[in-house]
Amino acid sequence: MGAVEVASRPWHRFYESGVPVAPEFPTFPIYGFLQRSVERFPRVTALILASTHPSFDRRLTYAQLDGLSDRFAASLIRLGLRKGDRVAISLPNLPQYIIAAYGIWKAGGVVVQVNPLYRGNDLAFILKDSGARFAVVFARFFPQVAEVLPHTSIERVIVTRVHDFFPPLFRLLYGLTKAKKEGDVFPPEEKVVPFNSLLRGPRLSRPVDVSSEELAVLQYTGGTTGLSKGAMLSHRNLACNITQMRHWLTDLKDGEERILSVVPLFHVYGMTVCMNLSVAVAATNIMILMPGGFVARMVAEAAAKYRPTIFPGAPPIYLAINQLKDVEKYDLRSIRACVSGSSALPVEVQKRFEELTGARLVEGYGLSEASPLTHANPIYGTRKVGAIGLPVPATDAKIVDSETGERELGVNEVGELVVRGPQVMMGYWNNPRETANVLRNGWLFTGDIARMDEDGFFFIEDRKKDMVNIGGLKVFPREVEEVLYKHPKVREAAVVGVTSRVRGEMLVAHVVPKDGGDPRALKRELREFCATHLAPYKVPRRIEIVQEIPKTVGIPKALRRLIREQEQSKGETETDEES
Repeated sequence: MGAVEVASRPWHRFYESGVPVAPEFPTFPIYGFLQRSVERFPRVTALILASTHPSFDRRLTYAQLDGLSDRFAASLIRLGLRKGDRVAISLPNLPQYIIAAYGIWKAGGVVVQVNPLYRGNDLAFILKDSGARFAVVFARFFPQVAEVLPHTSIERVIVTRVHDFFPPLFRLLYGLTKAKKEGDVFPPEEKVVPFNSLLRGPRLSRPVDVSSEELAVLQYTGGTTGLSKGAMLSHRNLACNITQMRHWLTDLKDGEERILSVVPLFHVYGMTVCMNLSVAVAATNIMILMPGGFVARMVAEAAAKYRPTIFPGAPPIYLAINQLKDVEKYDLRSIRACVSGSSALPVEVQKRFEELTGARLVEGYGLSEASPLTHANPIYGTRKVGAIGLPVPATDAKIVDSETGERELGVNEVGELVVRGPQVMMGYWNNPRETANVLRNGWLFTGDIARMDEDGFFFIEDRKKDMVNIGGLKVFPREVEEVLYKHPKVREAAVVGVTSRVRGEMLVAHVVPKDGGDPRALKRELREFCATHLAPYKVPRRIEIVQEIPKTVGIPKALRRLIREQEQSKGETETDEES
């Protein structure tokens, strides 16, 4: 175990009691957390594959998870895996994900995180760029993988079906009635290896010896430029971030918690908070079977049935729960704490969710390059509306000028947020130029525009690339979106800047209303509402009433780029001011 020296900072006085400024960090690789938990809590339920069906319930204990991951590791080595080899995992949230990840780490391999919905160029790029020799994929998505295999270094594709870990009766019924129709069958391909066949051999006698400084995960991200790059996260990076999160959630009880895993594990937030933190504290990981994607009602029903205590998520997830019809009929009071990540947490979403559950929902902040957590509001202590919170233990942060990044700014001055700490990545895989651009003198340049107040709380104003310049005046879409969310008729909102011949750029808002009605009347109402809450140049020039806002796959957040492209094609021929 090793501590990190940390200088005194203004935010330290707002740490909750028991949160250390400089915690002791483990020096063992990630699989060490599983080893510790199985030693202490072998019979505690590690995983639940959950369903709203009253008879559907598949559970694995920590002893079983340890054994299955051992067998998976030993089988990988027999297939030819060598220490440092990359293995892609392209799966939804299923027990197979966690078995595979810990098996890969025990075998000395590197996990390559892949969104299972990727196809074509996106999928081919990650598999080729990472140099992965093996891939663990979902049977129904195998055709997308097969299409790009000739362009990769993949030697074996380990295929698993959705029902591989169903309870026995359900597995049999699904296999007989639905598997073929849904594509949950093993393709007759030479490179294909059934997932379950790797769980039948002997256990690994001992994990491959891996240094904590060695590579554990390639997490592909758009980063600060939008171009896909593999953030290299070491075992130490991940272990430190797990420890930081463990301390921040001050009342976690080892062997007693239940974590609701709705956030995709292929996302770095899901991997760290839902998977690795769960294993580290011997919690029960509740994985909801949602074959068609996120369904708020299924989440509410499962939460009422399985009684989670911790519910990591993102604003659209909490918003969807809030807006469920008759949501009050579900007992969600078991939920104690939630940390929201991925995008800004609207105040109204936070308040409503806390009213429904009695839980504390706080906003946090992170990025793939930092494993991901760097900031969070105290769970039970002082929190500030609109703030991403305080730097977590052993993390330093400051605001620098966004032009050169060389001048540190003062209290409440707006510039680029930079951070440093033991959770910050090693660099970008095979990309020294981009690495040098974002890692400078030990600091990670986040690409986010922010400010720090006198107490050391940080506030994100917006993405550096999303900042809008209106006649020389800077506007951050987030502040306009916050105003729109306060209007009682607004369900969702996204604001972008598009090119304007007169102003340089102009603001356009896309709004999803809560109910129907006259779009023209709602536009006028929203424009007047904005005018009473914002400076004139911050009022959207055009407001569009839409049925949905395009979002990223995984942890959903607004795809401003697509909205911007759509609006840019319209030009300035129509504005609300003119209509």
